[in-house]
Amino acid sequence: MTTDAARPLDTARPGRAVSQPADDVPGPEIDTPYVTMLVRELLIALGEDPGRAGLLDTPARVAAWWRDFLSPDPSAMATCFTETHASDQLVVVGGLNVWSLCEHHMLPMKLDAHVGYLAHGTVLGLSKFGRIAQRHAGRLQMQERFTRQLADAVIAAIGHEDVAVTVHGVHLCMSMRGVRMETARTSTVQASGRFKTDPLLSQQFLTLTTAGRRGAP
Repeated sequence: MTTDAARPLDTARPGRAVSQPADDVPGPEIDTPYVTMLVRELLIALGEDPGRAGLLDTPARVAAWWRDFLSPDPSAMATCFTETHASDQLVVVGGLNVWSLCEHHMLPMKLDAHVGYLAHGTVLGLSKFGRIAQRHAGRLQMQERFTRQLADAVIAAIGHEDVAVTVHGVHLCMSMRGVRMETARTSTVQASGRFKTDPLLSQQFLTLTTAGRRGAP
């Protein structure tokens, strides 16, 4: 057990403003040395000895993870291509699996996103869907907000509102704490444009994005 006394933390951080990140902007730059110190203090408060062999480098590793996770690649610029033969075609990109963090408990949530849009003579580069999803997942989040942000980003990229997004989430804040429902899943849907007004189109999208999920863990 450590003999270090827990020290009061300078949580106010004079001279450093605390801001709420906007919907489309990742969080502020991470102060890695300060986070390292905070993790060390947390270990002490939990009755651990940060000086023992197994924990010696843990604060720095944890701080590096927070820095990397909350600083996703900002180069998620959407690339669109003109394709006249894809006019009014339904395009669905699924399997966009990303990790995010619940902002209420700071525990991981695994999100499986699917995006659908109508290609009105323009298609969006496929790799960009994953980058856009990672960009909005790499922060303290809510699944409902993430779903809307992903839809809004695709709408902005393709220039029209015929877009729909479904997200299926596994939340560790529900699986490993509280009610501890390990099999609980959360699904969210964001639809706009013709996906809100055309029942057949909406059903086609939902059928494609739920196929194979029956019995999924």
